[in-house]
Amino acid sequence: MEDRVRFALEKLLNIAHDDTGQGRRVANFLLAWWNAEALGGFDIADLFAVDREVSEDMATIFTYLAREEDAVYPTDYRGEIESIIKRWRPETE
Repeated sequence: MEDRVRFALEKLLNIAHDDTGQGRRVANFLLAWWNAEALGGFDIADLFAVDREVSEDMATIFTYLAREEDAVYPTDYRGEIESIIKRWRPETE
């Protein structure tokens, strides 16, 4: 993962911990990447409900994923993702 992608991901992970509408939308985006079937999808219209910088970070991640030949998951950030799951999807535990 390139530095610019890692930086975007880390910013999004931080936002996903916030108890705000933007935090929830970012969490939805990240959790859809982690496991959409179990954790829910991401409504593309939510891009209009986050700050421009946040939507650009999401686009960075999406572009990164689109360019990969195989499925890639943020396993290096498993602990962060699990924390986001506990916060936003406690019913799945």
